Amino acid sequence: MDHEESMTVSLAHIAAGPHVTRFAPSPTGFLHLGHAGSALLAAHRAGAGGQFLLRIEDIDPQRCRPEFERAIYEDLGWLGLRWAPQVRRQSAQFGQYRAALDALAARGVLYPCFCSRARIAEAVGALSAPHQAPDGSARYPGTCRTLPDSVRRQRRDAGEPFVLRLDMDAALRALGDEPGWHELGEGRVRGDAAAFGDVVLARRDVPASYHLCVTHDDALQGVTLVTRGVDLRAATAVHRVLQGLMGWAAPVYGHHRLATDAAGQRLAKRDGALSIRACRDAGADPRQLAAQALAGVV
Repeated sequence: MDHEESMTVSLAHIAAGPHVTRFAPSPTGFLHLGHAGSALLAAHRAGAGGQFLLRIEDIDPQRCRPEFERAIYEDLGWLGLRWAPQVRRQSAQFGQYRAALDALAARGVLYPCFCSRARIAEAVGALSAPHQAPDGSARYPGTCRTLPDSVRRQRRDAGEPFVLRLDMDAALRALGDEPGWHELGEGRVRGDAAAFGDVVLARRDVPASYHLCVTHDDALQGVTLVTRGVDLRAATAVHRVLQGLMGWAAPVYGHHRLATDAAGQRLAKRDGALSIRACRDAGADPRQLAAQALAGVV
């Protein structure tokens, strides 16, 4: 990583490689300081003799834009980052994800769900106990989990829209236990995949979900250390279940704190967080901005 000598934040306490690390943004907007900090930290953690990968997570055709993807390359390069030559674009890999879904279906842990979002919200609202997943979403109550195969075939043949869900109880039974993971700086930790319920792994408009794509690609690309925000820490339990079912190697995880603005609010594209592109256009010094970005996540 160029300009490392200029970074004022101390990185002495952050384990560096050699590791295969990655930064995997979605081209749904311009990168902000939080993205920059995560990318810079992942590049540092690759260490001498390691490898830093760039992956474009563009599975959502409704929100991803070519101009945002171009800006990712330009902004990261401007910050001094260098990555492995081959960039993986998820939108070109749906055949591979389909094969993974077929393998999960063959193990009996995948089922079609015909419930609309409105119907799920209604069902969850009728429950007496809270039914919320750790990520804040409504935890699916399992309405379609026990549908007979004949009914499923009939509804699919009739053209009813559906999603594919992971039968989490069946998956955990197949694994025999809740798989944990190694968290950088903490050691072995235990997750709670069951708290997420039967997560969606594919939709009609998005043929593979984030959960499936990210675990598939980390395994395929030989990623040994995943650097990402603490908001995704709980979801690691779901990713470990998929890795266990598919026989994929489990990387070490290093979840960092989230960058915030002056008011202490998390930086987010949807809230119009100041972008790297805007800082570039305003004449910012890339070395100073890199130091500021790193300081925001470590």
